[in-house]
Amino acid sequence: MTAKAAEMGADAVINVRHITTSVLGSAARLLEDVEMNAGFFNVYDDKERADAYAKLEFPGTYYLAYRDLPAIIGEHVEGTKALDFGCGTGRSTRFLLELGFDPVVGVDIAEHMITHAREHDPQGEYRLVPDGDLSELASGTYDLALSVFTFDNIPTMQKKVSLFQSLKRLLKEGGRIVSLVSSPEIYVNEWASFSTKNFPQNRTAASGDKVRIVMLDVEDKRPVEDILCTDEDYREVHKRAGLVPIKTCWPLANQTEPYAWVSETAIAPWVIYVLGHEE
Repeated sequence: MTAKAAEMGADAVINVRHITTSVLGSAARLLEDVEMNAGFFNVYDDKERADAYAKLEFPGTYYLAYRDLPAIIGEHVEGTKALDFGCGTGRSTRFLLELGFDPVVGVDIAEHMITHAREHDPQGEYRLVPDGDLSELASGTYDLALSVFTFDNIPTMQKKVSLFQSLKRLLKEGGRIVSLVSSPEIYVNEWASFSTKNFPQNRTAASGDKVRIVMLDVEDKRPVEDILCTDEDYREVHKRAGLVPIKTCWPLANQTEPYAWVSETAIAPWVIYVLGHEE
């Protein structure tokens, strides 16, 4: 890992909080992999949404998603070749470049997002991958595969497993997947950057169900539609994909940080999984 990344991560403090997931739905429902979400589509594959998202950096609750990543990556990743899976408008790709990774390849299924990524970073490498097809990328290439929020939008168990298997194929020996996802709690609480108060149905959603949330830091206030997935089910997905858990973090906010926290100091909005090959 680069000295720059290690230096950035040195002062990060990882606060973890175990999340009880049993009340949020059973694993069995997601494991059935039914076609209940056949009509699901990626809400970010939309020009208006992409335009609004392109202006977003790291405010409020989003800050917590990225705050601890330098330390986590510095601890677990050797080497500097990275893949940003679900790069969107390139925010996380540029983040990796700032940590010292080079080259970094950003891939996404949403054409409007890729367009913005290329506009922000004309020298960067951004690829459109229909339906998340990574077959054109060479096996054993990357030291790190980073995925930030991407799996929130993957509708079925089998698709999640398939994508994680594809990411595993791309890793070098000893490479790591760092997957950051929304915790189930994000959909039933209020936050500095999100609101769920208009979606009481989220409270009865089970793993695999659609849930809705409004982003407060962008102009586009249309609800975002995600797929709920519990920690228990993510661990089953990782196991089926032939991955082993190395570390799991639940970042909590600190009152000294310069944001008007709502639930963030007591409830973790995100979960960060560090994953490696099965031995």
